[in-house]
Amino acid sequence: MATSRTPVEVPTKRRIAVLTSGGDAPGMNGAVRAVVRMTIHRGCEAYVVHEGYDGLVCGGNMIHQMHWEDVRGWLSRGGTLIGSARCSSFRERAGRLKAARNMVLHGIDALVVCGGDGTLTGADIFRSEWPGLLRELVSTGDLTEIQIRPHATLNIVGLVGSIDNDMAGTDTTIGCYSSLNRICEAVDAVFDTASSHQRGFVVEVMGRNCGWLALMAAISTGADWLFIPEMPPRDGWEDNMCSIINRNRDRGKRRTIVIVAEGAQDRNLNKISSTAVKDVLSTRLHLDTRVTVLGHTQRGGAACAHDRWLSTLQGVEAVNAILEITPECPSPVISIRENKIARASMMEAVRQTQKATELIKAKKFEEAMSMRDPEFREYHLAYLNTTTTDHPKMALPESERLRVAIIHVGAPAGGMNPATRVAVAYCMTRGHTPIAIHNGFPGLCRHHADKPVGSVREVEWLEAENWVNEGGSEIGTNRSLPSEDMPTTAKVFDLYKFEALFIVGGFEAFTAASQLRKAREQYSAFKIPIVVLPATISNNVPGTEYSLGSDTCLNALVTFCDVIRQSASSSRRRVFVVETQGGQSGYIATMAGLSVGATAVYIPEEGIDIKMLARDIEFLRYNFASDRGANRAGKIILRNECASNTYTTQVIADIIKEEAKGRFESRAAVPGHFQQGGKPSPVDRVRALRMAIKCMQHVEGYAGKTPDEIADDDYSAAVIGVNGSQVLFSPLGGPNGLETTDTDWSRRRPKKEFWLRFQGLVDILSGRPKSDGGVQDGECWGCYEHT
Repeated sequence: MATSRTPVEVPTKRRIAVLTSGGDAPGMNGAVRAVVRMTIHRGCEAYVVHEGYDGLVCGGNMIHQMHWEDVRGWLSRGGTLIGSARCSSFRERAGRLKAARNMVLHGIDALVVCGGDGTLTGADIFRSEWPGLLRELVSTGDLTEIQIRPHATLNIVGLVGSIDNDMAGTDTTIGCYSSLNRICEAVDAVFDTASSHQRGFVVEVMGRNCGWLALMAAISTGADWLFIPEMPPRDGWEDNMCSIINRNRDRGKRRTIVIVAEGAQDRNLNKISSTAVKDVLSTRLHLDTRVTVLGHTQRGGAACAHDRWLSTLQGVEAVNAILEITPECPSPVISIRENKIARASMMEAVRQTQKATELIKAKKFEEAMSMRDPEFREYHLAYLNTTTTDHPKMALPESERLRVAIIHVGAPAGGMNPATRVAVAYCMTRGHTPIAIHNGFPGLCRHHADKPVGSVREVEWLEAENWVNEGGSEIGTNRSLPSEDMPTTAKVFDLYKFEALFIVGGFEAFTAASQLRKAREQYSAFKIPIVVLPATISNNVPGTEYSLGSDTCLNALVTFCDVIRQSASSSRRRVFVVETQGGQSGYIATMAGLSVGATAVYIPEEGIDIKMLARDIEFLRYNFASDRGANRAGKIILRNECASNTYTTQVIADIIKEEAKGRFESRAAVPGHFQQGGKPSPVDRVRALRMAIKCMQHVEGYAGKTPDEIADDDYSAAVIGVNGSQVLFSPLGGPNGLETTDTDWSRRRPKKEFWLRFQGLVDILSGRPKSDGGVQDGECWGCYEHT
């Protein structure tokens, strides 16, 4: 232990440290990168603590300063590059005393911690004890009053890194969707084998005290049965499970998937193992069954797009919170509700999380479910309602059953098929008749009464069941609108007695619904409830901040950029200009820019001019010149396809190459329709379930109403969407309708685009100079202090 004579550097700038502890989760590196660069941007000095709290206790070289270039390339790396370890010594006051001393010696009085509830609990205790710890260090002679004076207050902010997604107060935690990606990839991979041999697969996933991974995996893969710790099966579950699987087999389903959380148990808290489930299927159903325990493969690999932008945004918000909170404020944890990044009470979130675990152990399962996020219960009920489609108690009276038409409009997008599958399953559960319109409105109009061509027909359960993980559109889609032949459209609506219309698609779907609504005055056939579920990679539908397919697109684009960045880095000095889709909306380019750490992003909302290109080329020159070969220097620039008619992707690449004067190279890359992705991402699969069911419940509310009553209700033609922290319906028409209040018809996008505020973050985190010729606050790319 050092004495009071130990010299302490008095920092000229505030110092903020970041550590990861308790475990690792994909996306943690993105959080560390964001904290480091945002700290420097805000005029502070960034530090990291290696090996979690253990590094804080040991001190020395375990705590060191980080510079701008030190975190280059971290977004695509798995695990946590600064290490994570469980530290028993930090749980004792003596260990925390050493940690406090080491922080003072390094001039640090602000800490961002990323981990689970144990990590956050330790952080809160540390903060509450901080004044007492400093006084004790002074009294023992380890520090002096002068040394502790600049560090009288300790500010701590928490980030939740956990694949289990078990923290209360937030919809998702850093790493959970990356883990879900691994699970879905594994289960998708055994689909063909299971179908070919008519086998059963019991898949065990992580989740000792929380069943989020298991539940979302069951939804994403169309599993026949599910075991989670929060809601154990009732006695006799063996019979119920076998009954469901038998019915599905009798209906023609060749594969059987059962998802088991590692913490699965019965109502007496007896463990239900994956082997026990396999034995039931093998013995009672004589089903050739295999067990797959995914284990720690769920934790590995690079983070998915969702976890990359989530960790980035939360890391940025953590630094802002560190600099804004006062000694009187409780320590915050950074959360997300739907699309809104927010702050919550750290210890309240921990208490709620731990209470849920305690309730499970006390066999109070209903209360435990209520302690989870409301979305968790909603997803669980939705899963049950779409897995058991012939439950008599769920069926509506004949008078309330509807003939629901389902149509896809616009370009294909991941999530269209899962949404349609869910709508079909829900309709069958409730007694409605699902009717698929194949090949959009042209397919509908070709189906004349005198010459039916089979483009309008009822959907069979087995046909839709197989769409759970299929990309594109199995019933076909195109961009044609009903206005191209409105009389025939109305004629077919009457012919098939459509009583509700469910439209899945992008801006064309929004436009089609608007046209049908306006045509109600002329055609009574359209006086039925019409609801639009946005599904487009462009994410440009008014009324929502999220469209199905956009996450699948981002994952495909991130994978593409990771691969070409590897090529660019291998050659040391190469820039790739990548063209993204998105139409007149720069959403995909911007979010991909956050997810891959792009040097620059060009979007239609800002446009491109020669001054911008000259400034960015000068920025690239400096970066490559200061690199000196010490770091891999591959660069990515993203350009939205409609950012400029003049400065095309190839033209920009050529200009950069010409102006580089041989100091570095540039290439153009156009992934094109690769961005539509293959199989839908888990984010799009689970949100498809939630949104589709809400849409079906919405149209159910119009059962029994007259056509005029329906037409008089503004919400009878509506769009479902995510708005901030809510999921809600917005009317197309009326005084507050989307058609007039939030639609830029000429540019085919909303008037207000929530993500535009993230555009500046892409520039901040890349160090790119501002468009006015200035530099980012706290940074100067011409004379980086951190390089």
